[in-house]
Amino acid sequence: MVFISLTSYSQDWHTNFDEATLVAQKEDKNIVMVFSGSDWCAPCIKLEKNIWESEDFKNHAKDNWVLLKLDFPKRKANKLSKEQQEHNDSLAEKYNKKGYFPLVLVLNKEGAVLGETGYKKITANDYVNELVAFEK
Repeated sequence: MVFISLTSYSQDWHTNFDEATLVAQKEDKNIVMVFSGSDWCAPCIKLEKNIWESEDFKNHAKDNWVLLKLDFPKRKANKLSKEQQEHNDSLAEKYNKKGYFPLVLVLNKEGAVLGETGYKKITANDYVNELVAFEK
C-alpha cells in the first residue's frame, strides 16, 4: 500500500525542465522547481517528508503547478545518469548559482523566477500559501 501511494505520488514530479515547461505552457500553470540533495541534505529530506508528501501540498499542486525536482545525490547507489546530472548541473548554473540546498523556486510558464525559498519549519498549508504568494 505504501509503495503504491509513493509510486503515484512520484509520478507528479518531472525531472526534465523542457518537459515541465511544455506542460506548464499547455496547462497554463506555474512551475515549482526544487533543487534537492535527497540522500545527504537533512533539510531536503525534511522538506520531502513534511511538505512534498503532505496532502495539503499534493492537493494544491495537482491543480495549480507543474512540479520539477532536480536531485543532486552524493551516494553511488543513487547516482543519476550522466545526461540527467548534466541537465541538473546546467539548471543549477542558471537558477542556483549559490548552490543552496534545498532551493525551491516558483517559475512562470516561460521559466522566469517569481520567488524563491528553502526549508522552513512551518505547516504544509503555510508553505503552500508562501508559494502561492510568489504568484501574485
